[in-house]
Amino acid sequence: MRKNWVEKRKNDSNKSQMHYARQGIITPEMEYIAGVEDLKSEFVRSEVARGRMIIPANVNHLSLVPMCIGINSKCKINANIGSSAVTCSLDEELKKLEMCIKYGADTAMDLSTGGNLDEIRTAIIQKSPIPIGTVPIYQAIQYVDDVGKLTVDKIFDVIEKQAEQGVDYMTIHAGVLLEHIPLVSGRITGIVSRGGSIMAEWMIKNDKQNPLYTHYDRLLEICKKHDVSLSLGDGLRPGCTHDASDKAQFAELDTLGELTKKAWEENVQVMIEGPGHVPMDQIDMNVKKQIEVCHEAPFYVLGPLVTDIAPGYDHITSAIGAALAGWSGAAMLCYVTPKEHLGLPNPNDVREGIIAYKIAAHAADMARHRCGVNKRDDELSRARYRFDWNKQFELALDPDRAREYHDETLPHEYFKSAEFCSMCGPKFCSMHINRAVDEYNERLKKLEEQAKGEQELTKV
Repeated sequence: MRKNWVEKRKNDSNKSQMHYARQGIITPEMEYIAGVEDLKSEFVRSEVARGRMIIPANVNHLSLVPMCIGINSKCKINANIGSSAVTCSLDEELKKLEMCIKYGADTAMDLSTGGNLDEIRTAIIQKSPIPIGTVPIYQAIQYVDDVGKLTVDKIFDVIEKQAEQGVDYMTIHAGVLLEHIPLVSGRITGIVSRGGSIMAEWMIKNDKQNPLYTHYDRLLEICKKHDVSLSLGDGLRPGCTHDASDKAQFAELDTLGELTKKAWEENVQVMIEGPGHVPMDQIDMNVKKQIEVCHEAPFYVLGPLVTDIAPGYDHITSAIGAALAGWSGAAMLCYVTPKEHLGLPNPNDVREGIIAYKIAAHAADMARHRCGVNKRDDELSRARYRFDWNKQFELALDPDRAREYHDETLPHEYFKSAEFCSMCGPKFCSMHINRAVDEYNERLKKLEEQAKGEQELTKV
């Protein structure tokens, strides 16, 4: 789809969607997205130009199908995949990517930390029609045995390499500053962001400011060259509800607001990552504060988890927070799987996380009254009332699971058209009984019309 589009830009020094949008150019990506989102192309262009919407679309990712992230588009979800130092299999990661695509993740992040990282990433990007994100510092530290020995050049070599591979957006922890580190004292869980903790350790051991902050201009040059969107990471995000909304979190947020403006000065696209553990009553405040401090740049939240006591079920505790965050204005929700805090997710965990977050995002879109978003709900409800089981399966977020649960007790094909399920049985299903109510109401309506007609005749 994008080969010819990208070819026309090969001599441009700045290839970002924001760069073109600010020149008044509606790119083919913008036109495509307008059709998918049921928006006007000029509106998409204007939202990208002001920074309230991003189109993560590296010019080297030719298999990409364009999508957007922004408060005035549908709420999106991201799925994290990737190998670890303990478990590494390219085939396993590609299976996870297949789950992402099959069940509707809008983007995927390759967070691999083990194995041949370049091989894994290349394979994922080549096979992915959805944007791929990374955290470059995860690869950079593979080249040293001590974080303090990591050089600035090595960090930027990795960032440049990943941009050339086709990574569409990168999480960069440039907002964690040396002066922020004392602010985490008093937390229960300290710095839980892997990238944030790496940058903190580097600064402590070198007694220098964060190199991603001091060399931010160098980063922006790479982004302009390849159209890499920045996902400004929340390295000081709270790792438990006790630590939510503290001085460290908001000090970093203030820095991210500053970095957002600097990126926009160079026409580089930006979204802001948000907190991971937040009690329900603080979620709306957190979203509104980010929108204000970061000048309406899209907000991308991990969860947030609304309680800390449900290991094994954190796809549920976080989906509750995600739905509330989406309702308040978060543009993209980063999924959490049942394995969160426990281990590396497998393909089925990816499926569970994606569906939980598709529910949260759709619920948020309904609460924000997105145009036409409830059409699918109404169609499925009509199919349910008609006992059209196959149509219900087709419209479900997870058709396989819906069919599986229905067929578990009524497997024969006959029951795909039966007017009951195994819950109520054939005699006393409420919706079957309600047919009599419909017939009664229809008779009443006819009698009323008949009486009204007789009254009109009497008057004549």
